[in-house]
Amino acid sequence: MASTISASRRHPFPDVLDPLTSIRFFLALGVVLFHYQLYWTLPPSASGLLDRTRLGVDIFFILSGFILTHVYLQGNAQPRYRRFLAARFARIYPAHLAILLGMLALVLAAPLAGVGLEPGRFNAPDFVQTLLLVQAWFPRQSLALWNGPAWSLSAEWFAYLTFPAFAWIALRLRDRPLVLTGLAALFFLALDLVYRRVFGVVLPRAEDSMGILRIAPEFLFGIGLYYLGQRVALSPRAAIAAVLAATAALLAAMQIPLDDRLIVALSGPFLLALALLAKSGARTFLSQPLWLFAGEASYALYLVHLPVLMVWRNAVQRLAGLGGDYRMGLGELALLLTLTLAAAAGIHMAIERPGRRLIRRLVERREPVPGLEQARSVHSDQGEPF
Repeated sequence: MASTISASRRHPFPDVLDPLTSIRFFLALGVVLFHYQLYWTLPPSASGLLDRTRLGVDIFFILSGFILTHVYLQGNAQPRYRRFLAARFARIYPAHLAILLGMLALVLAAPLAGVGLEPGRFNAPDFVQTLLLVQAWFPRQSLALWNGPAWSLSAEWFAYLTFPAFAWIALRLRDRPLVLTGLAALFFLALDLVYRRVFGVVLPRAEDSMGILRIAPEFLFGIGLYYLGQRVALSPRAAIAAVLAATAALLAAMQIPLDDRLIVALSGPFLLALALLAKSGARTFLSQPLWLFAGEASYALYLVHLPVLMVWRNAVQRLAGLGGDYRMGLGELALLLTLTLAAAAGIHMAIERPGRRLIRRLVERREPVPGLEQARSVHSDQGEPF
């Protein structure tokens, strides 16, 4: 039986975890490059690092459990559910809605511009499911392609709706973090077994078709890591060494390439090392304003990169008279990436931030917040994956 660790041995995390904010940019960029590499002329990387950067989504899911525990489960009680959901909705929905409506406008305008669309690819039922963020809740025969990355928002929304269950488990086992992480591992293995038998692929391949199964154990893993991290304190030098070692191990596992499920497991020590870096007080480039802004805009980057790619490819093919086998060179890739980063920054500043503030302001007018919870809400976006 795991021993209970007393509160006196806890080493709380600081309110703001800068490294977990900044690292989001690099995780999102990895997903972007994973998709863009399918359309460039550089040497293929199907067996190397770049093909595994798609697992950045799993790291986001683990990070989500970690950060929401940090923000909402510091005391002995669960957060007020209505307020929690409103805050989560404000965090993810404005940018999602704006990009989805942008995709709708592009699809409606495509015939006028002479751009052909695959029959049935952009259909009304998939649009409604994506709008409601339920496209990853059910078995599917095809992908909901209105905006591919939005499947993970559907999974996140499911985790938010079921957060009281996660919180109930967390608050009862927070003094046994090894039990929590062990339960997460067993949960993952059980769901992976079921998913492989039903869908024929491992759980880290779950997306639109029952992607909610992918987030559930990883979210719980993040919760366990948070409470485990409260028992550890490192000096700045030791924390930097831990981050370097965990990062090297994760990148090497991706490059080999190791089994996707093992890479997901290695993502836990990687995130925990970054959190301990924040606790140690070490100052690194991850605490610099540029990378913090990039991390905050990573959500917009993650959502907008495929629509930008779609517009780019159709525009180049039409203007240059190229066929469907058009591939980008390095210069074109650099230009596309620059445009994508600019679009993400614009969406973050003009839509995501104002939309979040507006929704939260409306909620606070109807339901005033106690002082302590309001003080903690100032930090509620720091390190959040979504």
